[in-house]
Amino acid sequence: MEEVVSKNFIEEAIEKDLADGVYTCVQTRFPPEPNGYLHIGHAKAICIDFGNAQKYGGTCNLRLDDTNPSKEDTEYVDAIEEDIKWLGFQWDKELYASDYFDDIYECAIKLIKDGKAYVDDLSADEIREYRGTLTEPGKESPYRNRSVEENLDLFRRMTEGEWENGVRVLRAKIDMASPNLNMRDPIIYRIMHQDHHRTGDKWCVYPMYDFAHPISDTVEGVTHSLCSLEFEDHRPLYDWFLRELGFEKPSRQIEFARMNLNYTLTSKRKCLKLVNDGIVSGWDDPRMGTLCGMRRRGYTPAAIRDFCERIGVAKANSVIDFSLLEFCVREDLNNIAPRAMAVLRPIKLVIDNYPEGKTEEIEVEINPQMPELGTRKVTFSKNLWIEEDDFMEDAPKKYFRLKYGQEVRLKSAYYVTATSCVKDENGRVIEVHCTYDPETRGGDSPDGRKVKGTIHWVSQDDSIDATIHLYDRLFNVENPSDESKVGSFTENLNPNSVETLTGCKLESGLADIKPEDKFQFLRLGYFCVDKESTPDNIIINRTVALKDSWAKINK
Repeated sequence: MEEVVSKNFIEEAIEKDLADGVYTCVQTRFPPEPNGYLHIGHAKAICIDFGNAQKYGGTCNLRLDDTNPSKEDTEYVDAIEEDIKWLGFQWDKELYASDYFDDIYECAIKLIKDGKAYVDDLSADEIREYRGTLTEPGKESPYRNRSVEENLDLFRRMTEGEWENGVRVLRAKIDMASPNLNMRDPIIYRIMHQDHHRTGDKWCVYPMYDFAHPISDTVEGVTHSLCSLEFEDHRPLYDWFLRELGFEKPSRQIEFARMNLNYTLTSKRKCLKLVNDGIVSGWDDPRMGTLCGMRRRGYTPAAIRDFCERIGVAKANSVIDFSLLEFCVREDLNNIAPRAMAVLRPIKLVIDNYPEGKTEEIEVEINPQMPELGTRKVTFSKNLWIEEDDFMEDAPKKYFRLKYGQEVRLKSAYYVTATSCVKDENGRVIEVHCTYDPETRGGDSPDGRKVKGTIHWVSQDDSIDATIHLYDRLFNVENPSDESKVGSFTENLNPNSVETLTGCKLESGLADIKPEDKFQFLRLGYFCVDKESTPDNIIINRTVALKDSWAKINK
């Protein structure tokens, strides 16, 4: 029986267009503005744009929307390219909206000649006032009925730099009484005396996005212009421009719901403030919702693609729980991350009856999910490191870790029983003494007795020091952008979003780790080597805990 595959509304629209002969092939584009770093919301758009092109044997271009040179930089262009490649996609052509500036300018001239555009002298505040509201129609500008000749002359003089920024704009002449505010004579060109990172000082007038977007799409040959839901109200304007300009094969705009992820900030303006104010270390701070931040934290491209696939393509906006993203990360890392042992808050464990000077090599699985990888060898000795909270003097009955009179398993090694401890001047335990059963090598007893607790360890003889950052969510509210309850989004910061631990101990097999290497530290979670880590100064970031700790906190 043939399997029935469910299709989303974008796929249905594309397949109908192909079946009806509207288009003979599929071409999409991913059009970010190079004024910041890509975030997790962009990942969804990337997967949709590139994914649909791949599915239907088409192509997807990367087109940088560089129509506002005052906020754009080649730094962002480089970062965007890197993020797309990291996610696992490759564009067909790399293009820029500025590639079409001459075409867009000629389209403006055509609208003027056809009586569909005019130069307006109203100020920005006056244009806003004349625009009207959702319940009241707008008023026509007193400059709306200038002659074609006067508009052509004024637009030429705008282009030649005769006036300062904001003195005049070019507006489309549509309908000031339209119920859609986007159709009320939108601005299509403004004066901006600003050098462009690609065209230099050639232009002092730049097109608005709503004008440049449909023209760039159609000139480029884009068949399906896939964009987020906030552009749905702009679609009539998109179609109006292409219709009035007489394009024979206009592009088709289709909107999908954007990704809203709780506890995450994606506003470029607000993210820039976090960076500029030193609240985070940079755009790639592992607490940020940027793709480069997630990469530095240890998230994998496969996990992010899986996350985007799971949330699907919808027509209505919704808020996605951050725990779903973390689930996808855990699931991928569980399958691919090698296991290792690390002690984050070390105290000494001395096995009193273990032979002095003796060491052993214990074999441990690299990854139980991938038995073909085999095992690794870990040094075992008389003097070990264990976690501070894996020993308790006055332990409750259900404490199954190391305590007096109770055997516990050292992972893959021996059964041990605590006998005494040493404390510092503040009463903190710094050293635990125990005895071991040499018949339990490998972690099992030949007489069949069982233990309820297993703890991890690292040999003191060849341990490696490391600094480990334990990251949590940067914000402690679900919607950090909601400033209706708090004065500023910076007041929603989680004060415990990072804890830095120094003097952590790693097993000797991690001596040659390098940036972006990933591991599951047994019992502790998934971790990634930081980009600033060196052999002499190992720095590791916790990617995600083994279990969702926020599920309990938020109940």
